[in-house]
Amino acid sequence: MKEKWDLVIGLEIHVQLTTASKIFSATSNSFGADPNCQANIVDLGFPGTLPVINEEAIKKAITFGIAVNANIANESIFARKNYFYPDLPKGYQISQYEAPIVANGKLRIDPTEEDSAIIIERAHLEEDAGKSIHFTHQNHTGIDLNRAGTPLLEIVTAPSIKSSKDAIRFLKRLRELVTHLGICDGNMQEGSFRCDANVSVRKSGTTKLGTRAEIKNLNSFKFIESAIEFERARQIELLESGENVIQETRLYDENTQETRSMRVKENEFDYRYFPDPDLLPVVIDKTVIESIRASLPELPDEKRFRYTEVLNMSAEDTNLLLNSLSTSKYFEDTLSVGLKDPKSSFNWITGELFRLLKKAEVDISDSKVSATELGLLVLAIEEGSIPKSKGKEILNNMWETGTSAKILIEKHISESSISISDLENWLEEVLTENRKQVEEFRSGKEKILGFLVGQVMKRSKGRGDPRLINDELLKKLRAQN
Repeated sequence: MKEKWDLVIGLEIHVQLTTASKIFSATSNSFGADPNCQANIVDLGFPGTLPVINEEAIKKAITFGIAVNANIANESIFARKNYFYPDLPKGYQISQYEAPIVANGKLRIDPTEEDSAIIIERAHLEEDAGKSIHFTHQNHTGIDLNRAGTPLLEIVTAPSIKSSKDAIRFLKRLRELVTHLGICDGNMQEGSFRCDANVSVRKSGTTKLGTRAEIKNLNSFKFIESAIEFERARQIELLESGENVIQETRLYDENTQETRSMRVKENEFDYRYFPDPDLLPVVIDKTVIESIRASLPELPDEKRFRYTEVLNMSAEDTNLLLNSLSTSKYFEDTLSVGLKDPKSSFNWITGELFRLLKKAEVDISDSKVSATELGLLVLAIEEGSIPKSKGKEILNNMWETGTSAKILIEKHISESSISISDLENWLEEVLTENRKQVEEFRSGKEKILGFLVGQVMKRSKGRGDPRLINDELLKKLRAQN
């Protein structure tokens, strides 16, 4: 009989902070520049250069610590983590070891369940390394040092996550949090939010941790889950065949959906940590912490409560909005024009607007139609000034020409206006020519009214207001009873 095994996962999440400059130099921290165009002598590790801490990076780390109810260190120390890679010019990484800036926090997988909390053992500041670019067709490797010195907040969980699905749930919650805090853009494709997964298995009912393998640089939720599941199966197969799991670093191959060995995993003493002599301890005054606490933005769970309880949005719709800070902001800005039904705005954003954004391959933050303009369009539909069927046409016009919603709505109203006498004639014609349907309506088949409205709309060639026509028909039908 096969042994039963428990999966144990610990995560190390590397969050690139959205500072204007790097953590120890004045070099720009923007993404997408040509290789080696954003690396100065500090980033390159030139002899005689000295690092200077970026105060904004410290504040963003504190912001995160407060949001997860962690302890903020009164004094935090930077250390040198010694190892050699081609993309690490100094031969060491400036990180934190014994005195991280954040410790002992927690974040719930399910915001409604207290016992779903995952312990965050620490979150420490460090500099990112450069990037090796492998040119397989040319059989050589290039080094891009633009990323060297980018401020990272490394968030380390306790080895207490029990399934790959829970790992993904936690990561999605964490990404949601750091983006809403404004400390990270959460772009996994660009590597600003990436994860190392420490995976081990142990016999069910035991408490001793098994030998772990670290899977490096995972930057998609799909790949993270797949890598964990493969590694789980690999380790169980080894153990059940009488072999041992080796403590090592592994890489995930997205093509084969397998992990492969990269190198034997180092132990902490291999890095020869010691305090960086070029950086003084960071002393954090309590007034600074309280000032940051007072300026915290609305947290995702607070926003989630407001959306569901105040705006009466469904949990599913709320989660979709909160998945992107720019989308939730756009949604709320549409409501500022006085919309009564938030759901109608949500439907237009996730329907027609998303279609236009996808076609143009742009983010909602770069939408050609502002949130206010879309809100005015939806409001006009809500108030009955224009029919819903006309809304799509007007939105497309707004997107293509930049014409305001007000102008296009007024133009439609002007062009679609009909005289009272014409409306009266059409109503009488429809009621006279459709006596059978009129009788069916009077017998209780109220759905027939839609047919009658449609007949009047045909005569108006689409220029009539369906709500007005509906109301006038009802008046006449009731008056004839």
